[in-house]
Amino acid sequence: MIVNEAWSLDEGANRVSDLFEKSFGYSPHAIHSAPGRVNVIGEHTDYNGGYALPMALPHRTFAAVGKRDDRVVRLISAQETGIREVNLDEVGTYDSDNPVEGWPAYVVGVAWALEQQGKPKMPGMDVAIDSCVPFGAGLSSSAALECAVAVAWDAFMAEEDGWYALIASDKGRSELVEACISAENDIAGAPTGGMDQAASLRCEEGSVILLDSKDSSIRHIPFDLEAVGLELLVIDTRAPHQLADGQYAERRATCEASAKKLGVKYLADLEPDADLSELSENERKRTRHVITEIARTLKFAELLEGGELTGERLAELGQLMTESHESLRVDYEVTVPELDVAVSTALENGAIGARMTGGGFGGSAIALVSVDKVDQVIDAVKARFEEHGFNEPHFLHAKPSAPAN
Repeated sequence: MIVNEAWSLDEGANRVSDLFEKSFGYSPHAIHSAPGRVNVIGEHTDYNGGYALPMALPHRTFAAVGKRDDRVVRLISAQETGIREVNLDEVGTYDSDNPVEGWPAYVVGVAWALEQQGKPKMPGMDVAIDSCVPFGAGLSSSAALECAVAVAWDAFMAEEDGWYALIASDKGRSELVEACISAENDIAGAPTGGMDQAASLRCEEGSVILLDSKDSSIRHIPFDLEAVGLELLVIDTRAPHQLADGQYAERRATCEASAKKLGVKYLADLEPDADLSELSENERKRTRHVITEIARTLKFAELLEGGELTGERLAELGQLMTESHESLRVDYEVTVPELDVAVSTALENGAIGARMTGGGFGGSAIALVSVDKVDQVIDAVKARFEEHGFNEPHFLHAKPSAPAN
């Protein structure tokens, strides 16, 4: 059984500080970090103008940074050998003649996006990256990377006259969110929504956020599972998880086409009983998922705010999670066998509710479990995966944690 524990802030800082000094020959000027996220419910709703209910994980990406006098960004990651180098004056969009190759796109894309917002030119920097957010697990490792370097550039610019620290207010953090979304969409070429970056930059310890993707407004909702003997267990299936292979983009394009046919800007603008007869069968399925998932998310938030998580209230929360997974499996068609097996096995072994989380096509599932049944669920999932010949799953203990800083 492999449980991926989160690093302490000191451990993460020490790791990237050591990597920075070995790579660049001087001590970093600052160390920043940003969390991955897990979405409790509300999947594939963000780019459809709907609601999502994410929380920040205790697992973080750490960035040790040094400010440069030029426009060069030198990058080193603990996950690979060698230093990469990108000039900010030469950054092109993913579909240009000069795209940025690989993971540095998520880093330099943030500086590019801030400048596109009309902000001053960003300084170059040396940056060393290490992370305990599992890569490819559907837990927003890319957003954590973007957000960690976003607060680094914000801190460097705050030393300049006329720049106010964006990280100091939710309004400023929202501007950083928009820059990170643009970095992922326009420079890295991944057409994701904005839920991941909002969670990493705007969540608070002990709470989930109800995110309205239409206007980017949020509401913090306490989510103290420990107080009622519960845990949100993350099951990293370790099935391949790639959003840049066209599947995610195809789902988004279908939703946008459906909204256009129905005369609305977003599918979230539709009434629950909207007439979908003019859509193709495939479009109806995708649209039905979005409409029902938004309703489930709002109901989930209402239940969280309505009282203690026990009895019928708790059972209803679990049912909403399980219905979400079924909708993602049947109507949105983004699950894979590993996710389905993880969910069904968790439910068979006492989970109150379970669902895939993230974009799908691999990645992770989550299970709402009473603390006394966590080990049983872990053992059962591990055994079932072995029976099916799947990769050995990893597990994370999810607890609502602090935002990027």
